[in-house]
Amino acid sequence: MTNSITPPRELIEQWASEKCYDERDWLYELHIAARAAQWGADQQLAKDAEWLDYNTLNEPHLRITPMGESLKEAMRPKPPSLKEQALETLKYPKDFWSEAEVDTIRLALEQLDD
Repeated sequence: MTNSITPPRELIEQWASEKCYDERDWLYELHIAARAAQWGADQQLAKDAEWLDYNTLNEPHLRITPMGESLKEAMRPKPPSLKEQALETLKYPKDFWSEAEVDTIRLALEQLDD
């Protein structure tokens, strides 16, 4: 890992090739900027986790289990499962669903494993 805050050219080219926007549109710049910001945040988080692991093992007042991975997990949590997303969506039923239909769907989803 370099000390530069600029993403490598290969990554920028990769992001530019992701056709989720119209190149003539401002979304092109927004897409690249968002990807670069996320990359930079991930780089900083990795360095923070590395520092935390090193210092928890080498500082007398911080002699605890390395916590870098815990920091990464806390800062980049897993997205909710499909079940969790569906249940959250069903908290606010659409107008065309009856309460009985929503309850049936909710009960079925609650029985599924994550």
